[in-house]
Amino acid sequence: MKFFNDIIQCFVNGKYLTSIFEGLKLTLIISVGAAIVGLLLGTIVALVEISNNKSKWMIIPRTICNLYITIIRGTPMALQLFIMAFVIFAIRGFPLEITAILSFGINSGAYVAENIRGGILSVDIGQTEAGRALGLSGGTTMFRIVIPQAIKNVIPSIGNEMIALIKETSIVSMIGMYDLTAAAKDVGSGQNLASYIAPMTVAALFYLAIVYALTFIVKIIERRLRSGDKR
Repeated sequence: MKFFNDIIQCFVNGKYLTSIFEGLKLTLIISVGAAIVGLLLGTIVALVEISNNKSKWMIIPRTICNLYITIIRGTPMALQLFIMAFVIFAIRGFPLEITAILSFGINSGAYVAENIRGGILSVDIGQTEAGRALGLSGGTTMFRIVIPQAIKNVIPSIGNEMIALIKETSIVSMIGMYDLTAAAKDVGSGQNLASYIAPMTVAALFYLAIVYALTFIVKIIERRLRSGDKR
């Protein structure tokens, strides 16, 4: 009974609620910012990787993109965040929010790039050949025929990546940021075990609500995109 009373206190106590919403605000800012960076960066990297341009000038960009994906996917997010916060952006006065957004955005971009690349490659090669047969350039064929079809294939995986991104932001307290998880810890600090678990449960409910809302939106988008498909 005390556990449920403590949960209610998290919602009715003005001080507790202010702390939790302050943390929630930062979590949303980082998540949205990182998602935008990740989508933009991932799309650029994916297009560079699948480019049919055989020019020697494309060797360097492709190599950089391959190294980027290999390194980012092969190292822990926590380590990347520490390096970004205490090495690369260890500049006095540099906003930690920007550091976090870039850190998570760069990490997410590597996974988004592979998702988009896989989605584009999953489109039948005949679609590209048909576009070229109609006299369309390679770029026009890609952007007007291939990519619109690929989007329908990658929406679920992109949605999963965004969900993972939101949950990963819970580690920003490691560099001194006051996100939703840190706020829950702060509310429960100095209290007994039940009081500590209650705010963490409330934080979990907020994460669950965000993820559920995102999942709902992704399903709507996926349904709209596939509405014209014939089965």
